[in-house]
Amino acid sequence: MGAPAVLRQPTDKPPFTLAEIRKAIPPHCFERSLIKSSYYLLHDLFIVAALVYLATVVIPALPAGLPRLVAWTLYWVAQGCVWLGVWTIGHECGHHAFSDYQLLDDALGLVLHSWLLVPYFSWKYSHRRHHSNRGSLERDENFVPQQKAALACDRERVQVFVTDVSLLAVWFALFKLASAFGFWSVVRVYGMPLLVVNAWLVRIVYLHHTHQAVPHYDSSEWDWLRGALATVDRDYGVLNYFFHHIADTHVLHHLFSAMPHYHAMEATKAIRPLLGDYYKFDATPIAKALWRETRECVYVESMGDGKGVFCRDRLFADNLMRLASTSEGAEAGNSVSDPLLRLEDKKPDEDKEPGDNV
Repeated sequence: MGAPAVLRQPTDKPPFTLAEIRKAIPPHCFERSLIKSSYYLLHDLFIVAALVYLATVVIPALPAGLPRLVAWTLYWVAQGCVWLGVWTIGHECGHHAFSDYQLLDDALGLVLHSWLLVPYFSWKYSHRRHHSNRGSLERDENFVPQQKAALACDRERVQVFVTDVSLLAVWFALFKLASAFGFWSVVRVYGMPLLVVNAWLVRIVYLHHTHQAVPHYDSSEWDWLRGALATVDRDYGVLNYFFHHIADTHVLHHLFSAMPHYHAMEATKAIRPLLGDYYKFDATPIAKALWRETRECVYVESMGDGKGVFCRDRLFADNLMRLASTSEGAEAGNSVSDPLLRLEDKKPDEDKEPGDNV
């Protein structure tokens, strides 16, 4: 039996405001707790340390050959997943969501992202532009044609310089470690997990913002709220826990980026009834979704109605509009045979958050 279609997100101005969305969320979800945020950071660092112990003490003691190769592979994948959680906490620092202290957030974010060879302040300012211009074909900076953007002020230039110095310090530390323990030891313990975490980052960010149901706008139609809603939540199963729910609460994150991740699931559940069709969640298995999106979401083109609204696939958009016009069939939950319209997993129950089935 086919899965129900996920209809294209409405492109009209929403019948609600950002203030109304905020009002639907319990007030405590906007509170940042230094103690709670620190707990999640220490939780991740403990797992990182335990995995490093396995990599430096246990794995080298295993018999050479297949047992050691399997152990190294498991280490790389596990450590890369945990490091993505560390990256997520650094990401929250960039949004001033870790604590009430901006200086602490920036200092911690600089350390965590530099450890992962991420240029913290450079990323912070370009990422801020992404949040300010999501869904805009001219001004967004994620998976759309990009234009060179100059830094806004001398303060940003100084902080980018600090970022460069931090990255040079990490590279120097890696050089000293390689000199002391050997190049391949550093590659096994540090380099391979770094490849894994960056592979996850590219995949997650791409799938957040690439979907046939999500529209894009030019300057004649774009506004901040519609742009912020032009993203999709995905379910990574048990990895949602290790990723601190960065993937299954991303719609909320674009609306309230300063909200700590440990309130995001509760807040997402609170706003979904208000957002209605403006909220999109796709439970298609991630590998399958990645294959589908890379094949079918190649370009955007105008919807053909004279407005500045663009869809990933004109055929997909036209078929969805015809499908929506036959509301009786859609409401009855009829399956859709056109592969362009199908999402292979059912939308979760309305009384559950996307990650409830983890």
